[in-house]
Amino acid sequence: MALFLSGKVAVFLPLKVNPNPGLSSLDSLKHGSSNVQLQLNSRVPSKKLHQPYALVVRNDHPQNADFPRPYSKREKKPFPVPVLELRRRARERAKNRNNQPRRPIPPPKRGLLVKHLIPVAYDVLNARITLINNLKKLLKVVPVHACLFCTEIHVGPVGHTFKSCKGSKATLRKGLHEWTNAALEDVLLPVEAYHLFDRLQNRIRHDERFTIPRIPAVTELCIQAGVEIPEIPTKRRRKPIIRIAKREFVDADESELPDPSPPVPLKPILTEIPNSEIVAPSDKEEIILLAEETLQAWEKMRAGAKKLMMMYQVRVCGYCPEVHVGPSGHKAQNCGAFKHQQRNGQHGWQAAVLDDLIPPRYVWHLPDVNGPPLQRELRSFYGQAPAVVEICVQAGATVPDQYKPTMRLDIGIPSSVKEAEMVV
Repeated sequence: MALFLSGKVAVFLPLKVNPNPGLSSLDSLKHGSSNVQLQLNSRVPSKKLHQPYALVVRNDHPQNADFPRPYSKREKKPFPVPVLELRRRARERAKNRNNQPRRPIPPPKRGLLVKHLIPVAYDVLNARITLINNLKKLLKVVPVHACLFCTEIHVGPVGHTFKSCKGSKATLRKGLHEWTNAALEDVLLPVEAYHLFDRLQNRIRHDERFTIPRIPAVTELCIQAGVEIPEIPTKRRRKPIIRIAKREFVDADESELPDPSPPVPLKPILTEIPNSEIVAPSDKEEIILLAEETLQAWEKMRAGAKKLMMMYQVRVCGYCPEVHVGPSGHKAQNCGAFKHQQRNGQHGWQAAVLDDLIPPRYVWHLPDVNGPPLQRELRSFYGQAPAVVEICVQAGATVPDQYKPTMRLDIGIPSSVKEAEMVV
């Protein structure tokens, strides 16, 4: 479609027709094109400008995006890559393997560290500790509510009135939540994993489940990637292992090497501040700076953990949130999810994604903190964001571009139910 304006300026807006006419207007917004082409014709004569030029404005982030689908406890999580696609890739690799040298085995499978990822592991661990300390301070100035009967939380002065509670005796309360003050564990979900003294050791048996310590999964990933913590020892090899069979190996002889020096942290590791020593920020400027620093720590932790997961394997159960950092999952029979009797309590391990290691708690986005609370009838017009991002935004931080589609910042919210019914 072309729109001609005065001054010989033509604005071309290439629109894409919504293939699903039965969807609402919010869904049709994301089917539109994100390119706006402007053709400008200048009246000023110039020797260098003989032809009209086009100015293309691109928007990499759509205006509206769907929320992550909440999976039921009675269905298995989908694989990050479908099984059929994995088989197709394996056949393609076998076809192209003729007369070509084999790809080198990555260092983690040979028992070695990836040198260029060691600083990344230290940054991820420090970013996690910074995030925890800053969230403890922000929770004293930003109100966060948690439901007493379910896992839902809400960031704002007053809890919402959506009838979405599925906890105990929800039918007696007609699905309404009963709000109370939230804690740090409600905002930042604790995900723990077994600590491996040797990441190439045999799989943890069921009778060993109480003798092996459990630590935060992000911390375990950083330790396996090279972080040295004296309180949590781990085995480091200076020579690659010698494979005997597919699952059998022996360590190389390191006697001719010089004696290893005691492990020294590459960077200083931060410490968590106790709850009794947390001091709330005093003024508005300090709150904004703290919110910006918290948001940067959140993004730094997720980006660094994603890099580490590309080299160091992380497993997740397809039925429950259990996470294991290592080449293969443990054998502890402590899965109580759907149909665990058929699996004898064993986990269904599969490759993990970033949201399995660092799960974001999605909450409803409050368009105006000082405005009216969220209305139950206008629920389809509101957006969502991770709880950490929503807390930082309400504290004064700038909204990152990648969260704007799900927060629906550019969507107009009707002022009343009657106005919402008039939306096409």
